[in-house]
Amino acid sequence: MIYARKQKQMIERLIAKGISDRQVLRAMAAVPRHLFVQPGMEFQAYDEKALPIGFDQTISHPYTVALMTQTLQIEDHKRILEIGTGSGYQAAILCEMGARVFTVERIEPLARRAEGKLKDLGFHFLSRVGDGSLGWPAYAPYDGIIVTAGAPVSPASLLDQLKEGGRCVVPIGDGEGQMLTLFIREGRELRKFEIEPLSFVPLIGRDGWKKP
Repeated sequence: MIYARKQKQMIERLIAKGISDRQVLRAMAAVPRHLFVQPGMEFQAYDEKALPIGFDQTISHPYTVALMTQTLQIEDHKRILEIGTGSGYQAAILCEMGARVFTVERIEPLARRAEGKLKDLGFHFLSRVGDGSLGWPAYAPYDGIIVTAGAPVSPASLLDQLKEGGRCVVPIGDGEGQMLTLFIREGRELRKFEIEPLSFVPLIGRDGWKKP
């Protein structure tokens, strides 16, 4: 496989950067990331960089995907809500790990393209086009919620859809950068942990940033 060496190097780099969850590493070694980037960028897919996917959106760095997924602590058949389908790569990693994936994307052409790629790879999931900042209440509560865009504040609508013991991973901050933040529901309370500063495109929606 032409990309096998690049993919192996990506996994070695993730381990060196502190990714220790074997299930995450196995999934990222199995999912062909080069299928989720723009034509002509395939050979850059496994580099430690974000790449444009159109509509002012990006596919996140491999380390970012790995860190957020590791923080969720996914188990088989857990219900995971993804906000921001984007390229579909993060959803593919979640599916590969055995999660029941529900994913929301506000940009319809991106959503349809991602759906096609995920189906071609044989993954089962549910997706919709809509305001991801509001979540997907019809299938709540979720064991985990992953937000792949930067929110200005803690997303109340999403956190309300988290089940007891559930984990929500969301970047919070302004246009200059965000802090990857973990929320864990304990009864009516939410424990909050700051993980690491990262940079994401903005979460656009009623409970996010307003559309420019």
